[in-house]
Amino acid sequence: MNQRASIRKYRPDDAPELFAAVQESRHELLPWMPWATAAYSLADAERWVQTTLEGHDSGVMYDFAIVDAADRYVGGCGLNQISNANKLANLGYWVRSSSAGRGAAVCAVQALVEWAFERTDLNRLEVVVAIANTRSRRVAEKTGATLDAVLRQRLVIDGLSTDAALYSFVRPERGAGPPSPPLE
Repeated sequence: MNQRASIRKYRPDDAPELFAAVQESRHELLPWMPWATAAYSLADAERWVQTTLEGHDSGVMYDFAIVDAADRYVGGCGLNQISNANKLANLGYWVRSSSAGRGAAVCAVQALVEWAFERTDLNRLEVVVAIANTRSRRVAEKTGATLDAVLRQRLVIDGLSTDAALYSFVRPERGAGPPSPPLE
């Protein structure tokens, strides 16, 4: 791994770098993240940073900045779509183009999984990735996520339904309910 990365809560002064990272990476992000359009603005980045701070405070989402060893903004990762009833959340991540392929996403996902299982009562973290998004699928695999299934037509990309891989991390040994009965 060439680059050591970590995660931290967003800060208001991250907005300009978030904006720059989205502009730099728009072509790589756009197929998978529909918000990364040419219209994405500094005001959008500022709103996102504020939303992440409010999300941490309320517990509805936990998004983090991914930063390198010099605290430079590399990307984002987080937990959203939290279901308290089922103790699960969606885990997502992205890395700016100039930092891709250097291990930042792997470090960030590992740190986020550790953070989630230490600081929340979530039992399951799910990563849903379009089948064609090979880079994100590699990150899930390198971080030790289990491939649970391929979900037919699970995502809509550019107006078209596409299959997605469902990966998961589960809390080790704690809070497991009774085993599921075998399917007949």
